[in-house]
Amino acid sequence: MSAVAHPDLILRGGLVTTLDPSNPAASAVAMTDGAFTAVGSDREVMALAGPRTRVVDLKGRRVLPGLIDNHLHLIRGGLNFNMELRWDGVRSLADAMAMLKRQVAVTPPPQWVRVVGGFTEHQFAEKRLPTLEELNAVAPDTPVFLLHLYDRALLNGAALRAVGYTRDTPEPPGGSILRDAAGNPTGLLLAKPNAAILYATLAKGPKLPFEYQVNSTRHFMRELNRLGVTGAIDAGGGFQNYPEDYRVVQTLAEAGQLTVRLAYNLFTQKPKAEKEDFLAWTQSSRYKQGDDYFRHNGAGEMLVFSAADFEDFRQPRPDMAPEMEGELEGVVRVLAENRWPWRLHATYDETISRALDVFERVNQDIPLQGLNWFFDHAETISEASIDRIAALGGGIAIQHRMAYQGEYFVERYGHGAAAATPPVARMLEKGVPVSAGTDATRVASYNPWVAISWLVTGRTVGGMQLTPRRNCLDRETALRMWTEKVTWFSNEEGRKGRIQVGQLADLIVPDRDVMACAEADIADTVSDLTVVGGKVVYAAGLFAALDETPPPPAMPDWSPVRTFKGYGAWGERPVRAEAVVAREASTSCGCAMSCGLHGHAHAAAWSSQAPVSDLKSFWGALGCACWAV
Repeated sequence: MSAVAHPDLILRGGLVTTLDPSNPAASAVAMTDGAFTAVGSDREVMALAGPRTRVVDLKGRRVLPGLIDNHLHLIRGGLNFNMELRWDGVRSLADAMAMLKRQVAVTPPPQWVRVVGGFTEHQFAEKRLPTLEELNAVAPDTPVFLLHLYDRALLNGAALRAVGYTRDTPEPPGGSILRDAAGNPTGLLLAKPNAAILYATLAKGPKLPFEYQVNSTRHFMRELNRLGVTGAIDAGGGFQNYPEDYRVVQTLAEAGQLTVRLAYNLFTQKPKAEKEDFLAWTQSSRYKQGDDYFRHNGAGEMLVFSAADFEDFRQPRPDMAPEMEGELEGVVRVLAENRWPWRLHATYDETISRALDVFERVNQDIPLQGLNWFFDHAETISEASIDRIAALGGGIAIQHRMAYQGEYFVERYGHGAAAATPPVARMLEKGVPVSAGTDATRVASYNPWVAISWLVTGRTVGGMQLTPRRNCLDRETALRMWTEKVTWFSNEEGRKGRIQVGQLADLIVPDRDVMACAEADIADTVSDLTVVGGKVVYAAGLFAALDETPPPPAMPDWSPVRTFKGYGAWGERPVRAEAVVAREASTSCGCAMSCGLHGHAHAAAWSSQAPVSDLKSFWGALGCACWAV
């Protein structure tokens, strides 16, 4: 333990999980000038306190390093967060539709109501999406755009009119506009398997003015801080142009208002002109330029469009174009020559193996060791490809998209194939650098605890046991995947990811002991205290008095964020609709099994937080049989 006099902030009386092998547990932490300066016992650390040191009594609470998302579209997500109605974590479609109806009532023309990813129909008690008829009934005049994973978008009649889709609109390449018998669009857009039609349609909607985008990004970071996220690697994204769309986050960085540390990758937007983008960017931008809050992290996740496969498991695996290798090699050579790391989106092993052919060829001329390049996603990667990545000095960044799409994967490929999709445990055994993230906001939710729960339990958000227990991770390993292991992917090893003297002072105090609570409770975790750079950026519950710098109210005043806040509509819990669902289920059930506790109202049990961790009381004393239906 290092002794530095008069820290700015001391936390004492806690259970500190440091992830530092030389000092794995402590009860107190001191922070000075944005870094950890002491980690040890209360007596040792309190001896350093000065007259201006702020001391916080943790009262026995667990302390963890701040979470770092290895793949988050924070910059793009921040520009739009205040316009989006989030269904992340909402457990019944009835509740989701009630939220939608309330938002329609306050959204002025010509604005849209947008539900843009972060949920799956399988999380709902009803196990379905709304119908187009239901959307039109709730919103006859206000445009509604609803994006479900990467597979489809639902537009009500007002949205179809707003985007101008008619019977004369041609079919998009790689997508489909469903039509009625007269040839008129119904409002259902399908990715087959290319999601470009979904995003191109969304891009037609109104945008927030610059000052509102600044406010929106602050609120998105605030929501991430509430969930314990203190850092992220931004993976660029479609319709996220550099440098124009980076002005907002650059403005916040210059004002000292970033509350999530960001390492950002540059994502080309020009099919067939990708090499020109990277030639220009390697001349105008410097790898690692910036500081500990906002810094450049190389290229990707899009390097060339011909190498981009699609993770819509409702559609067959796409074959990459024959020109993939030549186009990818041209870009990778530019990056390797300029010593820029890259990340490459790749869902399927077939894509990964072809990309590795290119990387190995470039490596013969320009050694790749030390570049910290990596693949993103890698759901179906083979052992042979893992070995090839390791030999070239690369890494694998996995995300919890299977927690949202696992049911569709099983429908197409079966439970056996899903048992190691992706094969996280095997990756770790082989020693290749591996870390975890979300790929939020348009597919999976930005909630890190859902991702950690998936790693630990192997279950989808819809409850399917996807990964057998032998392939699941213990909690400490999952936590390391979200902290210290992410730092390799941003070339910041030793700078953050642990509660260790000399590292950046980023930590969280969860609202429960996630190292000891029931597994079923992990996904519902939030942070009661989040510290970034030794400064409190979010505080609630026991520590609410420390929350001194919240952002101003969400702009515009009709923003869904003002009412619902974020994940699980935590700002204002909607009136629970299980009673309605239960009535519908009891009249249409038709099953032969009547539960002793709920009768035929199975949906009421499915949408409740069942105490399944206490099997004896739940299955025995209560006698509930709904989960067997």
